[in-house]
Amino acid sequence: MTKRVAILISGGGSNMVSLVEDMIGDHPARPVLVLSNRPEAGGLEKARARGIPTAVVDHRPFGSDRPAFEAALSAVLDQARPDIICLAGFMRVLTQGFVTRWQGKMLNIHPSLLPKYKGLHTHARAIAAGDSEAGCSVHEVTAELDGGQVLGQARVPVLPDDTPEALAARVLVQEHDLYPKILRRFAEGTIQRPDQP
Repeated sequence: MTKRVAILISGGGSNMVSLVEDMIGDHPARPVLVLSNRPEAGGLEKARARGIPTAVVDHRPFGSDRPAFEAALSAVLDQARPDIICLAGFMRVLTQGFVTRWQGKMLNIHPSLLPKYKGLHTHARAIAAGDSEAGCSVHEVTAELDGGQVLGQARVPVLPDDTPEALAARVLVQEHDLYPKILRRFAEGTIQRPDQP
């Protein structure tokens, strides 16, 4: 059975596009919704241009009431009936209540080699630490920020004269390659977790 995928974005949606453009042919999943917390997110128009339904749940009217915002998110997701939810540059920290509701169905991509550098400013932190390599990780979403099981990683070297911006651009190329591969395997049920024999 083909899996239904909802993709959550906050910005331009480049990772969303890489996921969507891979979900063709013999792929075990199809995109059914692109959902943003920002009505001005550039990725919404990219999704519409590809014929994918879009929705917006603007977080700003909810103020600091995260449970109310997440209840509105879940109401939209319920209508789309996703089997898998992919966070692709969705810049809101989700509460335990939301994560528990969708546990086992949510993936995220993070621009570091987790467990290193959870949170923001990952490229600047890798350079400041003198790391020889950086990269990105696709992981399952849990209530711990960037703390779920890592399902795949891609690595790039940190160059002697790197800036955070230059490193970010090279890592992003790897994100666009890694995330679709992991989503395909997750949808197929062929992910090999480190805790499995």
